[in-house]
Amino acid sequence: KIKLHKKTTKKKLSALKHFVPSPAFPQISSSSSSSSSSSSLMAEVIESYASSPSTERGRGILISGDAKSNTILYTNGRSVIIRYLDQPLKVDVYGEHGYPVTVARYSPNGEWIASADTSGTVRIWGVHNNFVLHNEFRVLSGRIDDLQWSPDQLRIVVSGDGKGKSFVRAFVWDSGSTVGEFDGHSKRVLSCAFKPTRPFRIVSCGEDFVVNFYEGPPFKFMHSHRQHSNFVNCVRFSPDGSKCITVSSDKKGLIYNGKTGEIIGELSHEDAHTGSIYAVLTASADKSAKVWEISEDGKGTVVKTLTCPSSGGVEDMLVGCLWMNDHLIVVSLSGAINLFSASDLEKAPTLLSGHMKNVTALTLLENDEQKTVLTSSYDGHIIKWVQGIGYAGRLERGNNSQIKCLAAAKDQIMTSGFDNKVHRMGLQGNDNSGAFEAVDVGSQPMGLCLALNSPALALVSTESTAILLGGLKVLSTTKLDFVATVCAITPDGSEAIIGGKDGKLHIYSVSGDTLTEEAVLEKHRGAITVIRYSPDVSMFASADSNREAVVWDRSSREVKLNNMLYHTARINCLAWSPGSTFVATGSLDTCVIVYEIGQPVANRITIKLAHLGGVYGLAFTDDCTVVSSGEDAFVRVWRLSSQ
Repeated sequence: KIKLHKKTTKKKLSALKHFVPSPAFPQISSSSSSSSSSSSLMAEVIESYASSPSTERGRGILISGDAKSNTILYTNGRSVIIRYLDQPLKVDVYGEHGYPVTVARYSPNGEWIASADTSGTVRIWGVHNNFVLHNEFRVLSGRIDDLQWSPDQLRIVVSGDGKGKSFVRAFVWDSGSTVGEFDGHSKRVLSCAFKPTRPFRIVSCGEDFVVNFYEGPPFKFMHSHRQHSNFVNCVRFSPDGSKCITVSSDKKGLIYNGKTGEIIGELSHEDAHTGSIYAVLTASADKSAKVWEISEDGKGTVVKTLTCPSSGGVEDMLVGCLWMNDHLIVVSLSGAINLFSASDLEKAPTLLSGHMKNVTALTLLENDEQKTVLTSSYDGHIIKWVQGIGYAGRLERGNNSQIKCLAAAKDQIMTSGFDNKVHRMGLQGNDNSGAFEAVDVGSQPMGLCLALNSPALALVSTESTAILLGGLKVLSTTKLDFVATVCAITPDGSEAIIGGKDGKLHIYSVSGDTLTEEAVLEKHRGAITVIRYSPDVSMFASADSNREAVVWDRSSREVKLNNMLYHTARINCLAWSPGSTFVATGSLDTCVIVYEIGQPVANRITIKLAHLGGVYGLAFTDDCTVVSSGEDAFVRVWRLSSQ
């Protein structure tokens, strides 16, 4: 029996019933009625193509890991990503922070994770039991740049931007009580470290070029060093606590006695880094990582210089690293994670990569037996994914202008952005490079689609015109008497639909290079956001900014499936299954909803919290598999099955 306190109100109890689960775990529900004659369906995520770590030029990033589970932690936006190195397609995400997350670290026993964000908040949560929250503390008044646990797991130290107040703070993980005073810094503190053995020490370093040692607990100032001549980016202790090292943008690495804090040596200048050093192994802006051997007298000599596969640009600068088990993990400015083997340094690294910014468009390469998905992100990158494998390379475009629309058919890719141009590229086998040729259509494209059976033919809609393209040649330009938003064209190129800001669907016949309006359909109460023909071309579906989707019969132009009003915000994307039996919608409300044609809309499948921040791309790879992408820079593969 549970006896409630008499001050507990009915309102509080009602709030508990409506508790929303963590976005770390997409919630799948089937809304099928128990009396329905059809078998109810469910969805489960079978593959996750993770986002890359967030990076910033001129700054190092922090990644950490747990040797027992062979997992690594890094951050992107408001999410903490847990990657399983033994299972690259298995990813867990914690998304409960209200501000961008900067660092996350496992506790020494691997059961807890402490993560910090730009607001100065630290959240401590469990690895198991749905990431249950243990505690939350506002530790600094500004961004937290580094965080470390004490080896006995009783204390946590953080450093960052104190905005004129304390730049370093250590506290008890259970209560948040401060354990010491950390004076001696005048600017942002970029890194801190906890000595892993007794007597305990804390070391901090930052933008004031100073390295400070503190003894405790309770911790107090011990002494400082000013031998660096630029930002001191990182400080770390050796596993036995006997030594400590700092690396700096002055290209130097200094080695200290872990107990006394005295300088005992430095990294050799022979074969040294030629750019800023951001992290220890070491990783540098000179696009290399180096493995060092540190002698007892504190001298550091290079054992091996590691170089990652590169494109030759600034994105190849290395900004983070980690040595865990047999893995030497190196992260570049592009977010690419390269896994080297510590036991075989000559072996080529394994590459883990993904999008760093929100994924704005997703399409399937039609007639591709390999089930290849293309996604484009806000920063202009196009990535190929192969179901069952994951990352399959990045398309080299020559420029990274932003992409709004992405369409693909057979070996042709077309993109449009926020200028007046439409770009076309031909794909040849597994070659990810090619010339993107452009055509100026005179105004910003709002919609873009390809005739799948004749990919040379494309339809582009701007706010006031509809343009037919043959390859890169403008075949015709038709003036519109309404404000257009999106468009669609049949696979054979004989019919087109243009959606308007007024919520109307304008149907055109296509003869040669001429568009002739045949009908106007009215049902929507908001601007049209997406239109898609079914693969058998017997139907088409449309959706609007007022959260409604409609399935139409193409021949009669009558509504075939309506009352699809189960989203709570704008619908961004829509996809048909290859057999034309299912239609899926993705929305700003973070949900994916799958409807079965011929069944009541009450039999829908709802995938709640599919993507933190909203769903922006959908495609079916077969009748039972749907791929989604969203604001969280993730791509997920879902399997539909009977309960």
